[in-house]
Amino acid sequence: MLLDERIEKIQTEMEELSIQLADMLGVALFYAGVPNEKIHKAVEAYLDTYDKMFGEEGGSYEDVIVVIEYLKRNRPSLFK
Repeated sequence: MLLDERIEKIQTEMEELSIQLADMLGVALFYAGVPNEKIHKAVEAYLDTYDKMFGEEGGSYEDVIVVIEYLKRNRPSLFK
């Protein structure tokens, strides 16, 4: 396999993983109380808040919980 083909394959796999991660975030927000019709908006709010709180420093499941709890307190309109 040529280098360009390997790079393209890795890029495709990264895109697929990114989509799966976004889906999993949507599921986490749904189970935290966000109704289906607000999932997209809640994901955007989550990503903005995560970046502001942790930037490149974050990365643990505890960080995900902290951000969701923050959104529940500060953006209750996103939740049921």
